[in-house]
Amino acid sequence: MEINAGTVKQLRERTGAGMMDCKRALTETKGNIEDAIEYLRKKGLSSAAKKAGRAASEGIIGSYVHSNGKVAVLVEVNCETDFVARNEGFQIFAKDIAMHIAAAAPLCVVPEEMPMDFIEKEKEIAMAQMKADPKMAGKPQAVLDKIIEGKVQKIYDEQCLMSQKFVKNPDLTIAQYLSQTIATIGENILITRFSRFVLGETTKAAETQEQEN
Repeated sequence: MEINAGTVKQLRERTGAGMMDCKRALTETKGNIEDAIEYLRKKGLSSAAKKAGRAASEGIIGSYVHSNGKVAVLVEVNCETDFVARNEGFQIFAKDIAMHIAAAAPLCVVPEEMPMDFIEKEKEIAMAQMKADPKMAGKPQAVLDKIIEGKVQKIYDEQCLMSQKFVKNPDLTIAQYLSQTIATIGENILITRFSRFVLGETTKAAETQEQEN
């Protein structure tokens, strides 16, 4: 991949690192932007990485209600100071995240929050499907386990907020959009928790529970 002024500028915008550090990172990673970001973070040169450990106890509850009035989201986004909480860019970020959650319906913020019973059930279903597939007959268990591992990773990528592609810019994951915002605003920012409401969802769940009982 070619390393030019545009590539360096893009890396600087996403990480907040200095120009020479960005050039060095791109050279070391043969021009790969994502690898260069990881390189800078490991070196502690990304401003987002430097700020990640700082306390973020201020912030706002971002909200979004879809135009049909049937889907709504509340999301807690934290920052370090009340000054930044009132910053327009920070508030736009919180609004964007709420809107994304309304559209993409993630199950959790990060993989560590994924309900393990859900993952185990998905693994069980995937294993049963493979064992019923004639093409998988005779495959070693180690191979099946590797396939299951890939399926679980796909679930994390699709269902965890931080791994999802940002609906307004699919070239970025939410984690990358967060890093960009941290670099721009200059404070640590955390997406802490969210609630997504769908009209009638509770009623449908109650009806299903009654049928099962």
